[in-house]
Amino acid sequence: MPGPLSNPLDDLPDPLPISSLTGAAPFDLHIRPPGSKSLTNRALLLAGLAAGTSTLQNALTDAEDARRMLGALRMLGCQTSLADGTLAVTGVDGHWCVPREGVTLNLHNAGTATRFLTAASVLATGPVTIDGNARMRERPIADLASVLPSLGADVEYLTAHGYPPLKVSPLPHSNRHPTIDLHTTTSSQFISALLMLGPWLPRGITLRLHGEITSPPYIVMTLRLLDELGARVRASEDLRVLRVGPANTSEPGLETFDYQVEPDASGATYFWAAAALMPHARCTIDGLNSESSLQGDAGFPAFLRRVGAGVEHDAQGHTAVVGPADLCPVAADMTDMPDAAMTLAAVCVFAPGRSVLRGLRTLRVKETDRIAAMQNELRKLGVRVECDVAEDPDAISITPPEGGLDCTPTAPRVEFDTYDDHRMAMSLALIGLRRPNCFIRDPGCVRKTYPGFWNDLARLYSTNSA
Repeated sequence: MPGPLSNPLDDLPDPLPISSLTGAAPFDLHIRPPGSKSLTNRALLLAGLAAGTSTLQNALTDAEDARRMLGALRMLGCQTSLADGTLAVTGVDGHWCVPREGVTLNLHNAGTATRFLTAASVLATGPVTIDGNARMRERPIADLASVLPSLGADVEYLTAHGYPPLKVSPLPHSNRHPTIDLHTTTSSQFISALLMLGPWLPRGITLRLHGEITSPPYIVMTLRLLDELGARVRASEDLRVLRVGPANTSEPGLETFDYQVEPDASGATYFWAAAALMPHARCTIDGLNSESSLQGDAGFPAFLRRVGAGVEHDAQGHTAVVGPADLCPVAADMTDMPDAAMTLAAVCVFAPGRSVLRGLRTLRVKETDRIAAMQNELRKLGVRVECDVAEDPDAISITPPEGGLDCTPTAPRVEFDTYDDHRMAMSLALIGLRRPNCFIRDPGCVRKTYPGFWNDLARLYSTNSA
């Protein structure tokens, strides 16, 4: 794989070989990942509901998830255009333009768009059917859909109860009850989806959360973004009570905005981890200030410090990771950044001894069951992955073979399956940086959030590539 990859994703070799960097000079890389998927989709939804034209800079426009969201917004009455890196969205002033017979949104496997638009369908002028691919039809949505009747909408499951496809039919003259009690949810996106309705509800929305709060940093991200864009936001210190409302109760909604989307911190974790895997290598993520970032995954280098890596910050707040001479096993709670759990797991494969990762409950309902997938793929290397550690169903342990992985040039060929899951492909690719003869099947699945990933990874093969 060394050298730039100019081929479109569909033209990449399948399986894609990952060349080992062992024995190469340490790289010193500055990289800026594409715009955050999480922030892009939140900002897109809010721009779509606002009145007038909002603009987004550095938005994630070429990834599959964002394209699904943009396509859905256009079907709901928004106008969008992209010129010179600026994405313009003309919104619908709080009412999706849906004909009486309704509209169907096929969001494929875009979980964020599916959850956000399911909730936002209560603001439509007609019924909205939310559907997706086979995997999306296996991802539960009842935690969210069950509260939509209290916001003035009927919900009908069209195939299996609690799963897409489902039809949300707004009731124009229904009384809305803006205080909702939610118990532990399978995804924090359900909570964010409801919070983003607040600016368009005359009395706002109040959520009272009970039980374990899923992925709190993503909820905080939503609250901070809403606050930045002018909504009235209140939250208890423990996040148990959350309230979002319009800035002006006599005129619900948000004013148009211009927003700069941060680089994707989840995408950054792969390059920070690549540096941690290679002694004396360095990777700095440009444009992402780890102290002011809205993204929880911006704190990932703290976990790499615990496995032995060096972590440095420049005057702009950009974070660099420097690879240690040796890695050490780690015990880590990934509750606050579950998308980074597989990145850390790939690093733990090279740390002698047993590592334990906790807080992984949400990984079973992602694009694939990521815990089962990691067990399957790491087993190909002789790595033991065990679940239910110390009777904790949300924990796994990772134990490499005695004496470590075979990283000699003649190590047996290993082809990793990726399960149509972008994060499986990107995290497993890291293993090939140290372990020769690794191949990634279906490498094009990274188009979901990071279409340029393989080109950026190829930059590691040129030293001093800042």
